[in-house]
Amino acid sequence: MTSIQQRAELQRRIWQIANDVRGAVDGWDFKQYVLGALFYRFISENFAAYIEGGDDSVNYAALGDIVITPEIRDDAVKTKGYFIYPGQLFVNVVAKASTNESLNTDLAKIFSSIESSAIGYPSERDIRGLFADFDTTSNRLGNTVKDKNARLVAVLKGVADLDFGTFDDSHIDLFGDAYEFLISNYAANAGKSGGEFFTPQQVSKLIARLAMHGQTSINKIYDPACGSGSLLLQAKKHFDQHVIEDGFFGQELNHTTYNLARMNMFLHNVNYDKFNIQLGDTLIEPHFGDDKPFDAIVSNPPYSVKWKGSDDPTLINDDRFAPAGVLAPKSKADFAFVLHALSYLSAKGRAAIVCFPGIFYRSGAEQKIRQYLVDNNYVETVISLAPNLFFGTTIAVNILVLSKHKLDTTTQFIDASELFKKETNNNMLLDAHIEQIMQAFDSKVDVDHFAQSIAFEKVAANDYNLSVSSYVEARDDREAVDIKALNAKIASIVVRQAELRTQIDANVADLEGEEA
Repeated sequence: MTSIQQRAELQRRIWQIANDVRGAVDGWDFKQYVLGALFYRFISENFAAYIEGGDDSVNYAALGDIVITPEIRDDAVKTKGYFIYPGQLFVNVVAKASTNESLNTDLAKIFSSIESSAIGYPSERDIRGLFADFDTTSNRLGNTVKDKNARLVAVLKGVADLDFGTFDDSHIDLFGDAYEFLISNYAANAGKSGGEFFTPQQVSKLIARLAMHGQTSINKIYDPACGSGSLLLQAKKHFDQHVIEDGFFGQELNHTTYNLARMNMFLHNVNYDKFNIQLGDTLIEPHFGDDKPFDAIVSNPPYSVKWKGSDDPTLINDDRFAPAGVLAPKSKADFAFVLHALSYLSAKGRAAIVCFPGIFYRSGAEQKIRQYLVDNNYVETVISLAPNLFFGTTIAVNILVLSKHKLDTTTQFIDASELFKKETNNNMLLDAHIEQIMQAFDSKVDVDHFAQSIAFEKVAANDYNLSVSSYVEARDDREAVDIKALNAKIASIVVRQAELRTQIDANVADLEGEEA
């Protein structure tokens, strides 16, 4: 079996487990248990591998808890960010799960112990509440303790039976991919809400490449509306050759999704000291504002959500929004996210942001913000994508690329709306499509019906309209018509029509004569 086949089989089995075990529980509600069990297994095996240090003679899971000295525990928490005793490891819990009548409460104690192990250490914030959504006492698992335990046993054993191989780089990749696969499938089946926490991997790959294009190293990468962290992790997956010095930063409003993002970091082997995911409203209570600006920013913020806007008179004086002289409309916060990202961007960096198309042509405050962006030469490229690429919406969104180091005052527009592969439920962006977009982005060469670089004066004269369709002429795929041939054909039809009319008139006259 090839690695691709192995991965596909692993993904098929894990999705089957997720569906078979949940029973009557809604898949969206049940996702925390499958994702949580996968996370619990990963950090257990990761921690055991760290303690064993590659020594085949050491089996951490077989050691008694009593042999753990305070020094070993202290050193481990400082390095890994948490501590798991041998008896708390996933493998040992699963071995006794079927006969453990207090499984649900024992798990709750283990999760609490793992989180508590970080108290007083630098990792405390990153570990706190990680298992909050893995509620082993919830009635969603069953009405009785017996029912809860039975479902927990099924989840744990299902995840335990998955073959990830030995704990090495490929093992870690399989775990991370399995987690992303599960999140993607839950998002695809969640309707509109799915798009709020997960950006499809291929779109994430394009956004990450745009934000990091041409940079041999960056200080750090940031997502102001990070969801489950999929956009940030594309940077790690596709840019290992880059040096991301200070790691991955993000903020997320939804508490459950915030936990998913932190788990996702660990599952991709990003240690606690290399990521900083914060909980809260980015627009009203932003984190990282006092930090060094970011060399790369990626984001797929919620489309046209409401925010305080002008209801809070202090916001117009906020350093993020004040330079534009106007706030984004209260009913449409899209440009508030854009201005926030711009203010966090370093002088050498780029931001690639997924945007709702309407913000690029509507009048009022949004037009004034576009004018600010264009007049100050921050807009490098606007890319229109194909429809139905994202979960929960069929609209054809745009990607706005901002830069503070442009070499000229033109704005590039790329029409990628025809670049997609038709799938059952969603369209899909292929690697070949991404390469085509990146080639145009890199070269800035005009390509008929695909890419055009437009002078500042023309954009300004067009009321600062930034719609791609205003500058890139769509290809006319209609069949070419030979006008001369068409006119000749029409003429022959007219002649024939006259001949037929004459014949009909003669026939009618003959019939009338016979009747007389």
